Parts: sequence; structure tokens; C-alpha cells
Amino acid sequence: MRAKGIGWKITGVASRRLGWIADANGLDSDKILDGSLRGSASNVRDWVAVARADILFEATSLNVRDGQPAIDHIRTALEFGAHAITANKGPIVHAYDELQRLASARGKRFLFESTVMDGVPIFSLFRENLPLVHLRGFRGILNSTTNVILSGMEEGLSFEESLQRAQQIGVAETDPSNDIEGWDATVKVAALVRVLMGVPVSPNDVNREGIESLDAEQVRAARVTGNPYKLVCRARRVADRVEASVRPEQVSLSDPLAWVTGTSSIISFESDIFPELTITETNPGLKATAYGMLADFVRAVS
Repeated sequence: MRAKGIGWKITGVASRRLGWIADANGLDSDKILDGSLRGSASNVRDWVAVARADILFEATSLNVRDGQPAIDHIRTALEFGAHAITANKGPIVHAYDELQRLASARGKRFLFESTVMDGVPIFSLFRENLPLVHLRGFRGILNSTTNVILSGMEEGLSFEESLQRAQQIGVAETDPSNDIEGWDATVKVAALVRVLMGVPVSPNDVNREGIESLDAEQVRAARVTGNPYKLVCRARRVADRVEASVRPEQVSLSDPLAWVTGTSSIISFESDIFPELTITETNPGLKATAYGMLADFVRAVS
């Protein structure tokens, strides 16, 4: 950050465990980490008002149904004149237009690079480097948990054992239903369609099927025959609308998707200029998502 000439201090932290902690003069990071500080504010508006922050980092868990409470957090930050950065996909699919209008009216940024493929610059790629490109569609593998589970079953593990491994390495939640049932990937598809293709698509508009119906023997047999199962995300323009899906598909070994295993991800875009533009992320570490938020921070203040 020094190389960029950016100074910073933490003026607020909020979590279920610590509550709403705020001090406009700055907080001691060691005390935050050891848990010795406790919150005094009772809600997000009071907290933001006391913190007087220039930027909010929003990292609550995904709420597929309505995107809350992340939407309220981001809206409040923008209303108080702070840039808003999130790793939560919910606000994009449920309140993208509203939050962008509010950010523009306040002269601030609403950024969300970490919502799809960790810190890989998917959204900024099109926003900053591919102006006027017309995106016709995309396909890819965008959920690490299901990819780890499928890879584990190919190696001889049961579904349950593969899920346990995904939880042990930190890619699967204690309740993995959003991943296994395809909801996480579905919300990512809806976010990409909304932002990159300019078409409002809700998660319920995406044809969704998870991997819960696949068993280990079925998955291993598919790999042996050279057509492994992957949870494939798709979207494509059809006239004035977009058709989108998330479902298990068998892909040929000649397809780059077939070789994306473990926590890796891939997305391939089709546009009027580039027939196929593919980005692969190979086994990202836990810092990748945090980096995406840090990159958005630099974009916001530079």
C-alpha cells in the first residue's frame, strides 16, 4: 500500500462474535484479533455513523433468497458517503441497479470483484479492458466445493468422504447445501449475466440442478469412459433474452473443462470480437478472495 501512496486505518469492525465496534480515531488491530474489543453500536447505521469510514468491506454469507443483510450494509455505507466493496453475490442479483445508482449519485464506487472466481479480474476485465465488446455467452466451472467433491469421487472416495474433505480444506461450509444443490453457482451465473450482459436474471430464472443425485460409481465410470462429470454453468443470448443453466454435464476430455479439478475454476467467454476467451484459475489459496477485495480498494481510492 505504501508503494501506491495509500494510507489507511481501521475505524470499524462488525461480526456476530464481536458486535458493532467503531472508533473514528482508529482501532488497534491486535485488540481486534485477540477479541478484547466489544461493540457499542446496535445497528449498521449507528456503526457507520460512528466509524466515519471512507470504505466498507462487506463479507457476510450469501443469502440466496433476498441478498440480505448485505444489501442493507452496502446501501447504508453508500448513503453515508463511503465506497462499498463486497465479496457477496447476493446484492448483485437482487439490488444491482439500485446500488449502482446510489453509488453514482454519491460519487462513490460499488465494487465486487471477489464474488466470482475469487480475485480473478472478471468484472474489471470487461469494464476496464474490453470496452464495447458484445458478450454473446459464457460457460465454465465456478463452484469449488462441487468440483472438489467430483474430483474426490473420481479418485475413489464416496460422496460423503469427498464432502468431508472439501470441508476440511475450507472450501465447503458446515451446511454445504447452497453448493451441492447448485445455488452458489446459480447466483454467480445470474451476477455475470446481470453485469456483463446487461440482462436482469434472478436465480430462479436459471435452470438449476445440483450434484446431489450423482453417486461415486457413476462419477468414476464417466471418467473412465473419457466423459467426466462437471457442474457446468452456461448462459447464452437468445434474441432479446438470456438462457442460463447450472447442471451436471459429461464433457469430453478434449474440452478444457474436463481437466479443471479440485479447487480450480474456469470460464470461457464468447463475444463478437473473441470467439473464445478462456480464463483458468488453478487451485487458488485462501488469500485469493481477500486479494480481490484489496484490488477493489485500490481501484476505489486511486
